[in-house]
Amino acid sequence: MKRIAVGKKTTDEGEKPFWISFSDMMTTLMVLFLLVMSVALLAVTKNVSDMEQKKADREQEINQLLTQMETVAQHHPGVRINRTRHVIDFGDRVRFDSGSSRLSDKQAKYLRAFLPEILALTKQNPGQRWLKRVVVEGFADQRGDYLLNLNLSLQRSQRVLCVLLEKADADEKPLGTDELEQVRRLFLVGGYSFNSAKKSLEESRRVELRLEYFDVDEIRPDDRDIPHGDIGFCRI
Repeated sequence: MKRIAVGKKTTDEGEKPFWISFSDMMTTLMVLFLLVMSVALLAVTKNVSDMEQKKADREQEINQLLTQMETVAQHHPGVRINRTRHVIDFGDRVRFDSGSSRLSDKQAKYLRAFLPEILALTKQNPGQRWLKRVVVEGFADQRGDYLLNLNLSLQRSQRVLCVLLEKADADEKPLGTDELEQVRRLFLVGGYSFNSAKKSLEESRRVELRLEYFDVDEIRPDDRDIPHGDIGFCRI
């Protein structure tokens, strides 16, 4: 007669392990690690792609601005837009006499006729979005000592800004208050002595407008609450 044991587990059932094996645990951790790294890599790749797209859009819009300036330059013989250097070059229309920072009345009117059209581009996109400042750069030829020419270059830059801001002649359209404020806010002066000298002495005695732009995600500072003095008059 068979005996039946009640409530007694077999030896095999009692010895079955219930802890996950070490190898299974390591496999699970590795899968989790790969999953986390994949998500992180996708996020980084997306950020890089977004930044590259922003840079490409910025470059495209700056080229669009330069194209607009080239269209304006067509109405002012002698003006050339250098896309490589991002410079507005006036050629032989704005040259200085040796040792002088003076501009003739004809040269002054030439600059004042060109300026308002450039200012108009800064009020609309892409100029309003990307154009940070316009640096007026004066240059001297290779004669004379360095400091003398450095000062002369700076005076030439200042002279250009002076003729842009001074009172217009009767046959010219004067700049409005907003346009004068634009010039003060956007234009800076810089003297470069005989750096970037040209082939001839005459070509070296020149002035250029160098365009500078905001970086991607850079915000234009709000200086409307900062008090400004009057425009004043030139003293050079």
